[in-house]
Amino acid sequence: MHHGYDSFDPLDPADAPAPRYGCAALSDLLPTLAAGLGVPGYRATLPLEPADRVCVFLVDGLGWELIRRHPDWAPFLNSLTAAGSPITAGFPSTTATSLASVGTGLPPGQHGLAGYTVAIPGRGQLMNQLRWQPYVDPRGWQPYPTVFEQAHLAGVATAQVSSPLFATTPLTQVALSGGTFLGRTTGEERMDRAAAWLAEHDRALVYTYLSELDAAGHRFGVDSDEWRLTLSTVDRLARRLAEQLPPRSALYVTADHGMIDVTEENRIDFDEDWELSAGVALLGGEGRARHVYAHPGAAGDVYAVWSEVLGEQMWVATREQAIAAGWFGPDVDERVYHRIGDVVAAARDDIAIIASRTEPGESRMIGLHGSMTPVEQLVPLLEVRG
Repeated sequence: MHHGYDSFDPLDPADAPAPRYGCAALSDLLPTLAAGLGVPGYRATLPLEPADRVCVFLVDGLGWELIRRHPDWAPFLNSLTAAGSPITAGFPSTTATSLASVGTGLPPGQHGLAGYTVAIPGRGQLMNQLRWQPYVDPRGWQPYPTVFEQAHLAGVATAQVSSPLFATTPLTQVALSGGTFLGRTTGEERMDRAAAWLAEHDRALVYTYLSELDAAGHRFGVDSDEWRLTLSTVDRLARRLAEQLPPRSALYVTADHGMIDVTEENRIDFDEDWELSAGVALLGGEGRARHVYAHPGAAGDVYAVWSEVLGEQMWVATREQAIAAGWFGPDVDERVYHRIGDVVAAARDDIAIIASRTEPGESRMIGLHGSMTPVEQLVPLLEVRG
């Protein structure tokens, strides 16, 4: 009996619903749009009708299933889901990884931002890829050009409209740079500036971003009034942008991941668990998508223990199994290989592996993401034509 509970029967990593890289993933969006704009070197892998002026509005944390669950709070977005469809974020379904997949048009195994925190090979320490701490050379870490850079070189008027705080961050440099950065503080200002940019240029590609929904989900959970009120604001902003679209334009609303609330009793504290922490040098990733780095010689034991303790609730894989199952894409670059954990654990059930001492802030979050379940992995691809 598969996945039976009467005897120990771990989940098979090959059975995890791996992201649909190359046909329906976030990393396919910008290459498809660039191909439609005539940028050399890209081909369309998503079935999108080309437009001369294109805007991507990425809402942090706006999962497809979360939109569908809240028709009254997001009437405009829900009206678009009838014609739209979900795509997959990528693994892990987390912001730094997804933004790099969007901007480079490459899966995580190539761009190399393979988790929320990953080991710096040879240094014995973790790097937080959202905050870029500790600092490593951005272009050494992620050497590929962004689609925005290539579009700009091809004569497409290219811009990012986002918080002024993100103007010069390393993550922006490696994932979202190219063309003009337009810092705008409020959501309304961003929508209006993005629409204006489209109207000002004959061939345009503009990206804009909003983080508040993700913040509300982490802090209050996706089953909270605070989150739902933020969703209604997002819905209003998307409509505001859509109503200003100039002729010959297309708007795509998407996201970097969804989110799931995990209760206290479904959280296992790595920092208090001698069994899971035995042989582990570094615990990377996040609660629902863990990179586990073993002490030399201990990888086999760590894998055995994690499989035995968690194997019915999480897909627990060796590095090789996770790569072979396509979790990080069809190819993993050599420079990225050792950023991936010796063991990779991705939650199937409502469970999280927290670390109360080493990750106090993250361990208190109510809404979490990172794994390959539909609520985390499926993100919208909603289209409005001008």
